[in-house]
Amino acid sequence: MLTYTVGSSKQRQKVSTMEVEEKIQNLWQELRDLSLGNPPKVDHLRTPPTPLQFLRDYVNPNKPCLISAATHHWPALSLWPSTSYLWDTLSSTPVSLHLTPTGRADSLTPHPTSPSSLCFASAHVQTLPFEQALDRVLESDSKQVSYLQEQNDCFRAEYGALSRDCEEDIPWASEALGCRPEAVNLWIGNHFSETSFHKDHYENLYAVVTGEKHFLLLPPTDFHRMYVREYPAARYQYHQDTGEFTLELEDPIRVVPWSSVDPYPLHEEIQREFDKFPLYFDGPKPFEVTVKAGEMLYL
Repeated sequence: MLTYTVGSSKQRQKVSTMEVEEKIQNLWQELRDLSLGNPPKVDHLRTPPTPLQFLRDYVNPNKPCLISAATHHWPALSLWPSTSYLWDTLSSTPVSLHLTPTGRADSLTPHPTSPSSLCFASAHVQTLPFEQALDRVLESDSKQVSYLQEQNDCFRAEYGALSRDCEEDIPWASEALGCRPEAVNLWIGNHFSETSFHKDHYENLYAVVTGEKHFLLLPPTDFHRMYVREYPAARYQYHQDTGEFTLELEDPIRVVPWSSVDPYPLHEEIQREFDKFPLYFDGPKPFEVTVKAGEMLYL
């Protein structure tokens, strides 16, 4: 057999790479269609699913869903909008207050000693009586953003006095998953606070008691589009006497894998961000969903 080859090895390699990329992109699209439907959407359920339906239709295929009437029976929905109730119930209970200059904690920000690069910045945390901490949240502005949250089961640890206002677990989810919640966390913030783009390793049920939360979601098969890279860890330090923040790198140095993509770049940075992260900005749009009071999002 005679084989005739036309073109350089670099040209053949380029064609082969393009073919592989096209096949991979087709596979990603097929997986999106299978898990999220065509046209893709986040299912909106009027009532909570049965354990079997939840496991079969959402947990196994890694598919999010928004559930209405999920928590309407919780006393929290009628009690928590009243700040006086929260003050009376928690009174002087010590809680963790998180402070940042931008409302974006656990996110990328310019490196404190090398502004041309980035670091992973966490909030300044201080412990205050709940009454004082809530006042700080309500007084937040665009230059000093306070919010209440602490991972690692803070609802059952710091806010145990409120536990009677919610269910201990979500029965249909616990039965489907075969376990009770490992952690229950409470977050109290305002419109100045923003959660950065990230990947979560857990099955989450996000319930809104008052206000609303807007989500951008990517399916697990789109992980590559988040451009996860390692960044040095830093933490904001708030100086009470001046009201100013400084950013300090952790010592010893620790690196954190985090998404490099900002879904909402500043107008003057849009083109630069598009060029740096084409898989995200040139690819399918994320799924958007807004969770309102009484609703629950599985993701």
